[in-house]
Amino acid sequence: MNWLSEHFWVEVLRGTRKLLGNLCWALVVSLGSIGFLCVGTSSYLAKNLLSYEQINFFPQGIVMSFYGIAGFFVSSYLWCAIFWNVGRGYDKFDRKKGMVYLFRWGFPGKNRRTFFFFRVKEIEAIIIKVNKEDSYASRISIGIRGQGPIPLARTDENLTSQEIEEKAVELAHFLRVPMDIE
Repeated sequence: MNWLSEHFWVEVLRGTRKLLGNLCWALVVSLGSIGFLCVGTSSYLAKNLLSYEQINFFPQGIVMSFYGIAGFFVSSYLWCAIFWNVGRGYDKFDRKKGMVYLFRWGFPGKNRRTFFFFRVKEIEAIIIKVNKEDSYASRISIGIRGQGPIPLARTDENLTSQEIEEKAVELAHFLRVPMDIE
């Protein structure tokens, strides 16, 4: 949900709870790691638990068990990121007060909440970083005097370079600041 008025521009960011992205990958990696662990365990026990061909524990069973354990850790990371909805937040541009607020949720701990705020007067430019090899890899950043660029998250998956440029132009026009392309 994005909201735009004469004085406010608010972009709400979804975070890691994306059905076709992270949820599907977490499910696939979880099921794959369970399968690898079952094959490794059945080779160790020398019993055919999954009605597959029996494989030797050394070296195939060890490798399958290693892949299963590694997949378990990766899927645990993905499920935790989804549960805590890491990356969710908002970008609020308040032209009336002359302030910019950037808020993101992270992993639990001391720095779970990330909150930046600064004056519009401190913005040097809206920066577009273009990757010429990949048309979906362009990024928008806000260049702040004395701090360097602060990246803004993409509001949607698979924005083309042209759509990112249009968004950056709209933002620069809204904030009345210059634009820079790197």
